[in-house]
Amino acid sequence: MLPPAQAQFQLSPRDTPPLSDPDLQPEAAPAPAPLSPPSVSAGVQAGTTSEHQPLPPPSDASAARTAAAEVSAVPVSATAPLPRADNEFPGEVEMTLVEHLEELRWRVLRSLLAVVIGAGLCLLFVRPLVRWLEMPAAGIRFLQLAPGEFLLVSLKVAGYAGLTLALPWVLFELLAFVLPGLTRRERRLVAPAVAGSSLLFLAGLAFAWWALVPAALRFLVSYGADVVEPIWSIERYLDFVLLLMVATALAFQLPVLQLLLGALGLIDAPTMLRAWRWVVLGSALAGAVLTPSTDPITMLLLGGAITALYLVGVGLVAMSGSRPARA
Repeated sequence: MLPPAQAQFQLSPRDTPPLSDPDLQPEAAPAPAPLSPPSVSAGVQAGTTSEHQPLPPPSDASAARTAAAEVSAVPVSATAPLPRADNEFPGEVEMTLVEHLEELRWRVLRSLLAVVIGAGLCLLFVRPLVRWLEMPAAGIRFLQLAPGEFLLVSLKVAGYAGLTLALPWVLFELLAFVLPGLTRRERRLVAPAVAGSSLLFLAGLAFAWWALVPAALRFLVSYGADVVEPIWSIERYLDFVLLLMVATALAFQLPVLQLLLGALGLIDAPTMLRAWRWVVLGSALAGAVLTPSTDPITMLLLGGAITALYLVGVGLVAMSGSRPARA
């Protein structure tokens, strides 16, 4: 309680008279400013904006960045298919069909020109080449049965020899045409395939020269030697020798074909090995078709060589570890 001296001066709130002087009125507190929802993009951009102050509208640059971020957030698969990697086809060149045909025409013409140049060079040395081809038929007399026969024989020998000399350039033109459309994995097979094909072609020529031609000639000369005297036409003899050598060289390309099929995942070694019966039958038929003569010795030798080459190709595919691709 208050002391008695001060109690008479204490007034209750009901007894307090209102203040009539406006100067003595208490100042009213200012009304708070209305709050606006903060903008996320503007707040992030300003960094120091108060939450009680209205934020400025976003600028054009910030709106563009926001739109770009929203577009980039959409999955690529939902908008467009993924583009093909550029390094999958490193040498790819887009050309029309007419341009492809034009390029093929020029490459064929350059290949033919290389063969013609090679044949022209071999034509200068055709006589030593003919004598060299006559060596397996020692003791046999060769005749020119028609005018100009030896001229035709010389052109044939020069043509075969020129094709053999121009074969590297022909392979180069072929690879230059197909190489831009190959993938990196397929390009790695080009060099081994070309090297192996060239070596096997030469091996086929050597095998025909040292094994097939002498065996066929011995059989043909000995058969009926006591009845007729062997006097042969030079044209028919060289046709026999050249066709046998070229057919054998082409048959020796079988392992390269098998290795390419295995490397591309089209076939594997067990599948090849299970087809050995059909391979033996096909080798016998190939020996009968590719051999220009009808003697069984040459057919058996060529058929056996094709079968052996097939087994070599199976071994190469097995060592490479190639497996067929599954869909």
